[in-house]
Amino acid sequence: MSRKKSTDTAKPLIIVESPAKTKTLKNFLGDAYRVEATMGHVRDLPENRFGVDLEDGFKPEYVTLRERREVLKKLKEAAQQASEVYLASDPDREGEAIAWHLKEALKLQNARRIEFNEITRQAVEQALQNPRDIDMNRVNAQQARRILDRIVGYKLSPLLWKKASRNTLSAGRVQSVAVRLVVDREREIESFVPEEYWTITARLTPDSPDNAFDATLRLRDGEKLELHNEQEANAVLQELEGAQYVVGQIKRTERKRNPSPPFITSTLQQEAARKLGFSAKRTMQVAQQLYEGVELGEQGSVGLITYMRTDSTRVANEAQAQAREYIKGEFGDPYLPSKPPQYRSRRGAQDAHEAIRPTSVTRTPESVKQYLSADQFQLYRLIWQRFIASQMAPAVLDVVTVDIQANRYTFRATGSSVKFDGFMRIYVEGKDTSELSDEERPPLPPMIEGQILTLLALVPEQHFTEPPPRYTEATLVKALEEKGIGRPSTYATILSTIVERGYVELRDKRFHPTPLGIAVTDYLVKHFPDILDVQFTAGVEQQLDEIEEGNREWTEVLQAFYGPFAQKLAESEQSEERVQVQVQETDYECPLCGSKMVVRTGRYGRFLGCSRYPECKGVLKLTKNGEPAPPDRETDEKCEQCGWPMVIRWGKYGDYLACTNEKCKARRPLNAPDITCPSCKQGKIVEKRSRKGRAFYGCNRYPACQFVVWDKPTGGICPKCHSLLVEKRSGKEVVGIVCSNKDCDYREDIPAEGQALAS
Repeated sequence: MSRKKSTDTAKPLIIVESPAKTKTLKNFLGDAYRVEATMGHVRDLPENRFGVDLEDGFKPEYVTLRERREVLKKLKEAAQQASEVYLASDPDREGEAIAWHLKEALKLQNARRIEFNEITRQAVEQALQNPRDIDMNRVNAQQARRILDRIVGYKLSPLLWKKASRNTLSAGRVQSVAVRLVVDREREIESFVPEEYWTITARLTPDSPDNAFDATLRLRDGEKLELHNEQEANAVLQELEGAQYVVGQIKRTERKRNPSPPFITSTLQQEAARKLGFSAKRTMQVAQQLYEGVELGEQGSVGLITYMRTDSTRVANEAQAQAREYIKGEFGDPYLPSKPPQYRSRRGAQDAHEAIRPTSVTRTPESVKQYLSADQFQLYRLIWQRFIASQMAPAVLDVVTVDIQANRYTFRATGSSVKFDGFMRIYVEGKDTSELSDEERPPLPPMIEGQILTLLALVPEQHFTEPPPRYTEATLVKALEEKGIGRPSTYATILSTIVERGYVELRDKRFHPTPLGIAVTDYLVKHFPDILDVQFTAGVEQQLDEIEEGNREWTEVLQAFYGPFAQKLAESEQSEERVQVQVQETDYECPLCGSKMVVRTGRYGRFLGCSRYPECKGVLKLTKNGEPAPPDRETDEKCEQCGWPMVIRWGKYGDYLACTNEKCKARRPLNAPDITCPSCKQGKIVEKRSRKGRAFYGCNRYPACQFVVWDKPTGGICPKCHSLLVEKRSGKEVVGIVCSNKDCDYREDIPAEGQALAS
């Protein structure tokens, strides 16, 4: 790649998707290239009409997105001045489609496509040396998916409006199947009949109570024993009265525990949900930031991880070599396997990308922590640890199983100890259940065969079999992946969409179907069984893969889908059957008309709505325990913006002060610190919430003053530049105080005892 200086008019142009990528590329390409961003998609199907000609081979009508018109104008001027144009959108179907749309919109004749799995100097220079034509198979696969989704959404949604008398409903080809999984699981739970069973545990010790351990009753006369009720358990207890507990067979085994593969999209989302409490959407947003680049002080903007939408566990040889060098230097030869591990990707995985890994293993989480937000640091640390662990030697555990005889009964105890920690030294994968495996149980005290043990307690315990658990974000993503529903790039959108549309809700981090979700699912299953069939949906995904591979025509896939779908649609429109939503009545009265209130679900969760809706639109917020939110409470406070009285109002994130003037949206937290806005010198800094619920801090004179910071102000002023001082946090922990001015490097160390720095 030539790095010689050139005039502005002769510079090659690289077009990426986001400004963050632009900054990262400029950091190491310098002035040799001009880099511009599309800000995402530039064209799509129209919003206000169908936009697909069903009679002309499903020909799509693409329109320029209104918000991208100025961007396209700027890009067109830049392309006219450039010596060459490189289209460098993300390395997947969606990115290929963006590159094609850009080429079509700008009428670029000789633009070339480049792609890179990581935004590093080596990867980008290699991509620039190997440009290619746009892959129309990828583009057609994306077009087929987009048109399929448009057909389902545009044709089914009006039908649901008609059948349910609600024009807010919508159907999605993949999202509807995800809702069905949640609905089906709820019905499994409702129909589950628990069965009683009992266990008997002996608390034993070879010497002192300090060495006590538990052994569970397993066998009677050498046969597996099951206790179904209290009578059977009591009969065993009677036989065990006065019994001597003698150590029988002791079995010692050495087990290897292999590390988990490096992350793919689905496993990253699952593990971030388990260990960090992140939603899939939050995980992907933060991962996108890490991929596109983060400012690392004097290093400038650096891409920290490889592309985060992938289902391949493949790792580049260079990355493995770097990891092996790091492991050997940091942990020593015993932690280095004899050869680099190879992991098998799941069947049907696309191998175009690598697994998700750090772009440089030497860039440890702690070395970049000061430059990252709390979310960025936690997710980067998770990715870094998982990758390093995946390249380390297996752990070795000693597992001991002891059978203990008491009359005709056999009790069994299992314990384990780590002989060699291997990869476990830095990372162990999380779990979705609390059950312990044999390898996770604490070690047993030393015993020898024939040794008589002392019985400390004999504990009978009643149990009942449990229904399958409701899906969490982690387990629903896992189910979608296993069943072939959607692709890595769609999981986060699927989960957020089904909640926003009110078909399911998250309570205690588990998905519950709403009455609306159940009613719509039942209707669609009856009238459109293929759309809601898991195997059918997975089959469509396979057909899209075949289009991408060049083994199938995209219009053929659309035609095979649309024919049967159109017939069922016509039959359903003729039917008089309606979508019957079962509502939960309450004893609460509507504040507007006095009628009974019912529990409803909207995009922001459950609320109480008038049973006479739509004639009456009375609503009440619901607290977490399902009770109506308390009414507004009067105060002596006056609004600083309009002078009207302020009231204490209940909110999802706690009580706050709100102006009673409907035309004034002023609000502020109770007992807010008295911090004068450093920008306008008139207003006060107050806590606010973004649409996604994230706290931020801004001037209460907004929109007259638009000062805002994301970190919590301490009330202090920077001694160097006189801006606000704010807390720097990692999770819930305050790790320092820094200046809110990004161009100022002032920082205070946290107190030795680690107490909070500001209330």
